[in-house]
Amino acid sequence: MNRRLILRAESWPLRGRFTISRGSRSEARVLVVEVAEAGFLGRGECVPYARYGESLESVTGQIRAVQPAIEGGADRTALAGLLPAGAARNALDCALWDLEAKIAGEPVWKRAGLTSPEPVTTAFTLSLDAPERMGEAARAAAGRPLLKLKLGGDEGDLDRIRAVREAAPGARIIVDANEAWTIDIYEKLTPHLQALGVALIEQPFPADEDAVLASLPHPVPVCADESCHLGEDLARLRGLYDVVNIKLDKTGGLSEALALRDAARKVGFGVMVGCMVGTSLAMAPAFLVAQGADFVDLDGPLLLARDREPGIRYEGGRMLPPPPELWG
Repeated sequence: MNRRLILRAESWPLRGRFTISRGSRSEARVLVVEVAEAGFLGRGECVPYARYGESLESVTGQIRAVQPAIEGGADRTALAGLLPAGAARNALDCALWDLEAKIAGEPVWKRAGLTSPEPVTTAFTLSLDAPERMGEAARAAAGRPLLKLKLGGDEGDLDRIRAVREAAPGARIIVDANEAWTIDIYEKLTPHLQALGVALIEQPFPADEDAVLASLPHPVPVCADESCHLGEDLARLRGLYDVVNIKLDKTGGLSEALALRDAARKVGFGVMVGCMVGTSLAMAPAFLVAQGADFVDLDGPLLLARDREPGIRYEGGRMLPPPPELWG
């Protein structure tokens, strides 16, 4: 088999500094994987995440280690035995889906047994900042139907939510603490959230300290992000969370993300489909998982100073299907 694997690290500047409770960044550093075979090229993109012990260097090393197997013809079904779930497997899985679709001459959604994808409504994320500045950012995005607020785990979080609500009275709100809340903050804030139009609380506590959610009220549904990576996590999360956030960089690609989505629905979880901050190439396979999701947060390209060409089109809060020239 004449197959070649190409890796390329890229840096994409953000529109402004993006801050969450764990830190700030001004660029998105991604790894692009290309698999060339028989005159066709399949592409995938991943975003290594330090929270999970990943870096561009470590993920590149993981992929280089399995390069002989991939170039020797290993397919998507073999990946689970070659790489653990995470960014490296995601990029390879998505590149192989893309390659397979191009060789077969039919879109990924059809090969995966899915229905033709339709536009979805995506959240737009507001970076953690002082309440007045988050209010200003919300005012600029007030026409969007769903806003996601990054919170800091401090006394200012309620003021941040109130500032956003005042500036964008018509938007639904997701609040994301990125593991930064304490029980005391949770108990102080949650009685106010319904009245402020908050539809979802994302990952309030550290993933290894979330068992306390079983004994706390859920006036607003609570979503697992850092606590949920694979289908095997669902049994532990029952009774703690109401919704799970599926990200391809956690599951290890489209294949496992689709399986996690179906398993989550089967046992009664709501589904959110999210992303790391990356380009449209990373969003395109996640768009297929987002079909019919309760919450979609695939706004990565909207946070960039520029995106790939061609990229995914966003019309207000609507995200349109990816162009086939991009992926799939």
